Amino acid sequence: MLTRTAGPHALLVEVPDAAEALSLATWARALPVDAVEVVPAAATVLFDGVPDPAGLVAALAAWSPSGSVPSGPSVTVPVRYDGPDLAFVAERWGTDEAGVVARHTSLEFVAAFCGFAPGFSYLTGLPQELAVPRLETPRPSVPAGSVGLAGSWCGAYPTSSPGGWRLLGTTDAPLWDQERPSPALLPPGTRVRFEAV
Repeated sequence: MLTRTAGPHALLVEVPDAAEALSLATWARALPVDAVEVVPAAATVLFDGVPDPAGLVAALAAWSPSGSVPSGPSVTVPVRYDGPDLAFVAERWGTDEAGVVARHTSLEFVAAFCGFAPGFSYLTGLPQELAVPRLETPRPSVPAGSVGLAGSWCGAYPTSSPGGWRLLGTTDAPLWDQERPSPALLPPGTRVRFEAV
């Protein structure tokens, strides 16, 4: 664990991977540590609004990686498996399109962190042997609700945006709603399953 200052009132902690970042963020929020925001990412945790950075560094020394991904509430996301990259993923996985749907819906994912766009959650849980490459050239516009894969990540686009993920299907689930107390449907720690509809 490497800690770097990020301005006078923030610390950036580097960890090996998303699982440890989520573990550290979950542990720090539970204490709680003296920070306004605790933001996990792929291999870092940002502690922002820290009045005593040296005190926080001392507190973080008590954390040790658990080796497991913390998990929270479970959400099922309905998906129409009608994506343009189903055939590509099927060939990559050595199966057919029905086989892709069966494998994707059999997995439990965990939201590791949010980023890229409001409500976009990076989901872990895809085995490394099923990782797929991003498009060589991103699409200029990916429709809102698209569910896709990139590397060993899974995610769903809350809004239309450019994107290079391999698209498996589409969901109507409200991934981002500013009127809800928690606008993101899949905040970090949420366990996620996909269901074919």
